[in-house]
Amino acid sequence: MSMARTRRLQVLPFRAGGRLGAPTRQSGHRRFAGWLNHNRRLVVALLLCVAAGIAVHQLTPPSEQRVTVLAAARDLPAGSTLMDSDLKPLEVLPDGVPAGALSPKTGYGGKQLASPLRKGQIPTDAQLLGPGLLTGTAPATAAVPLRMADPASIQLISPGQVVDVVLTAADGPEGPGKKSELLASAVPVLWTSGQGGKATQWLGTNEADGLVVVAANPQQAEILAGASTRGKLFFVLVNPSDNRQSRAPAG
Repeated sequence: MSMARTRRLQVLPFRAGGRLGAPTRQSGHRRFAGWLNHNRRLVVALLLCVAAGIAVHQLTPPSEQRVTVLAAARDLPAGSTLMDSDLKPLEVLPDGVPAGALSPKTGYGGKQLASPLRKGQIPTDAQLLGPGLLTGTAPATAAVPLRMADPASIQLISPGQVVDVVLTAADGPEGPGKKSELLASAVPVLWTSGQGGKATQWLGTNEADGLVVVAANPQQAEILAGASTRGKLFFVLVNPSDNRQSRAPAG
């Protein structure tokens, strides 16, 4: 065998294994393992960040479109006449919007609160002096304004309380005696002038002293309408949780 052929046979295994100076696969693995061992803390930190990100993504609900409603900018007492500075826009999820919530498009300027508001609370039309106070009542329920004989007694009641309405009239045109007549039993109070408001927004009168607004069914409303012209009106506090309707007279 010639010398040239012997050299070719010796070169063939080298060409089959790789090129001169090129790193082998095992060499690359060793370098990566060395880098990984040297930077293991960094790798662990990165893996923890990735795991935390996945967990947050799994627990976070899909983004929803938010809606704008109005919320009380500060604590507001009952009877307050609302101004622009009293309410501020608030972005909430649709599921968090109460029925009848006020929005920037609602014409609320000049209307009165029938109940107090806490700062951040979302008011609804049922909390404004007006037809919204009848929200949730039985069909055909009417809001009836009554003028009590003793205006000071209004301080004893507030919206949500239940009262009996009593009429005290003369026994006759010549008799000095008086008799009392129960006009309406267990009617809920919707609004009173003792809340510091004026009735001009709803009741159509500037004289709000002694006024009480109650929710009455059609029969009660017919009896109560104009009752103050027949005598003096008083209310009797009713305990709605007592089936015997234990009463404490007032007014």
